[in-house]
Amino acid sequence: MKTVETLNEGLKREYRLTITAKDIDARVDDEVKAIAPTVRMPGFRPGKVPPNLIRKMHADALSADALNKAIDQGVQKLMADNKLRPALQPAVALEDGYERGKDAELTVSLEVLPDIAAPSIDGLKLERLTVPADDKAVMAKIEEFAAQMKRFEEAPKTKKAATGDQVIIDFAGSVDGVAFDGGTGEDMAVEIGSGQLIPGFEDQLVGVKTGDEKVLKVTFPDEYPVENLKGKPAEFAITVKELKVPAEAKIDDEFAKSLGLESLDKLKELMKDQVEQELNGLTRTYMKRKLLDQLAAAHDFDVPPTMVEAEFGQIWQQLEHEASHEEDPEAAKAELEKDRDEYRSIAVRRVRLGLLLSEIGQAHGVQVSQQEMQRLIMQAAQQYRPEDRQRFVEYVQQDALAAAQLRAPLYEDKVVDFLFEKAEISDREVTREEIEAAIEADDDHVHGPGCGHDHDHDHKPAKKAAAAKKPAAKKDVVKEEAKAEDAPAKKAPAKKAAAPKAEAPKAEASEKPAAAKKAPAKKAAAKK
Repeated sequence: MKTVETLNEGLKREYRLTITAKDIDARVDDEVKAIAPTVRMPGFRPGKVPPNLIRKMHADALSADALNKAIDQGVQKLMADNKLRPALQPAVALEDGYERGKDAELTVSLEVLPDIAAPSIDGLKLERLTVPADDKAVMAKIEEFAAQMKRFEEAPKTKKAATGDQVIIDFAGSVDGVAFDGGTGEDMAVEIGSGQLIPGFEDQLVGVKTGDEKVLKVTFPDEYPVENLKGKPAEFAITVKELKVPAEAKIDDEFAKSLGLESLDKLKELMKDQVEQELNGLTRTYMKRKLLDQLAAAHDFDVPPTMVEAEFGQIWQQLEHEASHEEDPEAAKAELEKDRDEYRSIAVRRVRLGLLLSEIGQAHGVQVSQQEMQRLIMQAAQQYRPEDRQRFVEYVQQDALAAAQLRAPLYEDKVVDFLFEKAEISDREVTREEIEAAIEADDDHVHGPGCGHDHDHDHKPAKKAAAAKKPAAKKDVVKEEAKAEDAPAKKAPAKKAAAPKAEAPKAEASEKPAAAKKAPAKKAAAKK
């Protein structure tokens, strides 16, 4: 194999490889010898077919297989001989007009990872903001939980429904006077003001009483997931069978027992653990942001453009998806375009931090154990249907890039924990509102080398940005989940979507209909 470097510019490299016809032919001979014992042909005993006949019968397949293997080994040798660390999978192009029996001319293009000077981890100083899980916080959590467990009790027959009440109805829907699939149901419970049904449906239930019959006029949203109902005006003939009002939620021992616990004290104990986990998560998020700010400010180096483009592509896809769900999608996308350069800066920062954390981890022996990796794979497999889980496990085990993506978040966390141990940390007690404001303040700015921003925030509660200023809150993108591995992974095989049901789709795919009931169409789930 002959190798000639044709480009060496920044992080870009390009090589011309020549794989001789003699090398390819030798590989074909090896393959013929390997398969000869298993080849069967009329007139010959098993394993006794002459090699020249095997070559003649399978010439194209044998040559293609030999060429592919020669290319793979040639690229691997190129990487090893030149000590190249590719940022992404190299692009390999076979010269046009290649014919069997001739030399194969290849072009191998790639971007290499930058040489990063040993990152200094000395002098790191961090402030750990802590929030105590006091009785007030615990009770607030219990009250929040109690609100989710809302109970309703029967109301007087003469009571008129108001926002917050629950109405039990039978309904029959139609479009242009024709009933549609899933538009009919009985004994459906609707909480007025919950926003679970299509716009206008719940509002028209205000004022109804038990026994009332009424026709509700609504319009399906343009983004409604059922194609033949999108944007269509519809009518629902409803009968009110029962009206219920919210029951007073008493947080006492009886409430705890209704949850299967011994007492209110036991419930408080469990909720305190949950509150502590949440608060510890906020503390870690804030510390990690500050740590990454310090690393980004202290290190500046070129990053592979293809990695930046891949990261930016993921960010932009998320933002465009969110913009498409705004009231005016086109205006939201136009507003988004104004910040394209800023989001690209976020992508550059993410890639740089990912490379930096990877370098620090390798330099200090941070590793993800085989046992930890197996646990990650099994956890990820749970999102698939039982019959697809083993296929997912095998996919990750066979695909190094998929495994790298799965391993990356844990590897990053382990490097971050290592750096926390090396940093000088001071503690300061704050309120939950203060730490959330401090985190939100970081969301509104892209930190990095040369940003000119004072990273020492005063931690005062930040003012919330004006509503609907941008189509997607920047906090969803700025969260620094820097990739610790060198290359993004291929996507895992997507699990099959559940077959659509006959009745109109609910607000969320995970929402289960009540037994033996159909529900009127619910609106699409709001973006999170």
